[in-house]
Amino acid sequence: MSGNSGGPWGGGGNRGNSGGRGSGGGQGPGNQGPQIPEIDDLVKKGQQQLKVLMGGRGGGGNRRGGPDGPGFSSRGVLLGLAVLAVLWVFASFYTVRPEERSVELLFGQEYRIGQPGLNFAPWPVVRAEKVQVTTERVTEVGTGRAQLDTGLMLTRDEAIVDIEFQVVWNVSDPARYLFQLADPHETVRAVSESAMRDIIARSELSPILNRDRGAIAADLRQAAQGTLESYESGINIIRVNFDKADPPSEVIDSFREVQAARQERDRLERQADAYANRVLAAARGEAAQIQEEAEAYRAEVVNVAEGEASRFLAVWTEYVNAPEVTRRRMYLETMEQVLGDMDLTILDNVMGENGSGVLPYLPLDGLRDGRRTTDTQGGNGQ
Repeated sequence: MSGNSGGPWGGGGNRGNSGGRGSGGGQGPGNQGPQIPEIDDLVKKGQQQLKVLMGGRGGGGNRRGGPDGPGFSSRGVLLGLAVLAVLWVFASFYTVRPEERSVELLFGQEYRIGQPGLNFAPWPVVRAEKVQVTTERVTEVGTGRAQLDTGLMLTRDEAIVDIEFQVVWNVSDPARYLFQLADPHETVRAVSESAMRDIIARSELSPILNRDRGAIAADLRQAAQGTLESYESGINIIRVNFDKADPPSEVIDSFREVQAARQERDRLERQADAYANRVLAAARGEAAQIQEEAEAYRAEVVNVAEGEASRFLAVWTEYVNAPEVTRRRMYLETMEQVLGDMDLTILDNVMGENGSGVLPYLPLDGLRDGRRTTDTQGGNGQ
């Protein structure tokens, strides 16, 4: 090694000119500055140093081989195996973060699911694919960013509405997520748009614009989740953000006119309903009154008829028991009803002094009334 004392690589001394192969940093007696070693010298000297580290000799060759032949001892082999073992262990252990899960593949087939923390997958037999499962992913529909994503949908009453919403989802099964879907984002977008079009096609325009947005979002989440589960996609829809539901901008003025006409129609319908209810209530009340009066008249006539029938039966019973007395009584009662209001006195079968059968009658009531009239006139005259 004494011949290589001219530099850090054990340089070979001065070659006599600057164009020859230098010594690798040594300074000869005839040179004024350091010489840069050539690439071939650096490669050769590096090989020599590697042979020394692997158990060979740096300058004078090897005991087992020639001067340039390789020489590896058992120590060098063990060192190489140790380095390979360290590299294998380093390649086999991997870390999974809390928001991730790993899918370990044994010869390309699903082997198991790796949990957060340090996991071991013997390389190259087992390979791990990491998937973020708790991260919320957003798929937008109706924004117009895609070529066919216009957001224009047809309602049940044949109106066009511009819909824009977001589907927020994450991964529930990383293995199915990796193997069942070629493009998860596109699948979620297509499924959500199809479900929304079906819901809008079964709804009226006014509820969509006003009060039914929450119900539509809930129905969309349920329908899209059911479709994705049928695909075994491993995707869980967290929520649906219903951002916009407006008429198309091209027909917004006409839409406002239609809405105003519909409001006027509703107002007139409410007025007509109120008038109909008022008239109907009055008619029903009058009908009920007439019915009550008819019912009362019916009851009165029935009661009078029943009373007359009862009285006739009672008279008939008395007539059967005493015909003569009953006939006389009936006669007297009838005459009393006929002549009761007449100022007339009739005496029947009464014989007077002159045999005429008429009894002189002094109208005392008339005389009393005439006297009272005379007294009144006399008093006034005085």
